Amino acid sequence: MRNTFGKTGHGFYSFIAHLARILKLNGQSLYWIFIAPFKGKKIRWRSTFIQMVRIGVDAVPIVSIITFSVGLIIAMQAAYQLERFGAAIYVADLVGVSITRELGPLITAIIIAGRSGSAIAAEIGTMKVSEEIDALKTMALNPIGFLIVPRTLAMIVVVPCLTILADFLGIAGGFSLAVFSLKLPFIAYFNETATAILLKDFLTGLVKSLVFAVIISQIGAYQGFSVSGGAEEIGRAHV
Repeated sequence: MRNTFGKTGHGFYSFIAHLARILKLNGQSLYWIFIAPFKGKKIRWRSTFIQMVRIGVDAVPIVSIITFSVGLIIAMQAAYQLERFGAAIYVADLVGVSITRELGPLITAIIIAGRSGSAIAAEIGTMKVSEEIDALKTMALNPIGFLIVPRTLAMIVVVPCLTILADFLGIAGGFSLAVFSLKLPFIAYFNETATAILLKDFLTGLVKSLVFAVIISQIGAYQGFSVSGGAEEIGRAHV
């Protein structure tokens, strides 16, 4: 019993400590993004654009393939049930709303977290182990502004863009099945999709993608800065 309470207390204390450090990192990141530029601290836009290419442009193929396939699968599963009631046209509603509101931003975030979030943690962790972070401090360069801000800004820009791409390709996946397999008219499917998707559905997905972008970049950076020891700890940090 005593051991159980001890483990519970230790876990709770560890959770509070991690939460406090993450909130501190978030506060510093916000400072370097929104306040420091007005005090003469320049944002590294060149590095930000490079990160946009690495995080966004290089992820276009995998995001496109997966979201198209998901839209295709959703349409296939929905059609199996809706055809029984002669309501196959409502496949357009199901695919359009589910992709724009939930699955588009979620799938994009999962891909970016696995692909780029882990890369951020590994890269910063390697710099921490090799004492490059200490070298930045020695040269009077703040690691938050130098490393985290470009990656966070890149995430904030490219993740919503990838989400928009995912929305269109997910809908295209459902469209391809409806037109070529269910033999639904192109105009009918297009009109039903346009009627089903509201502006708030689209904007809801974009807001979610922004939140996911900040979370991925901050957690990745935090895991990287938390690395101590050798190469084995780097592997654990980005898992």
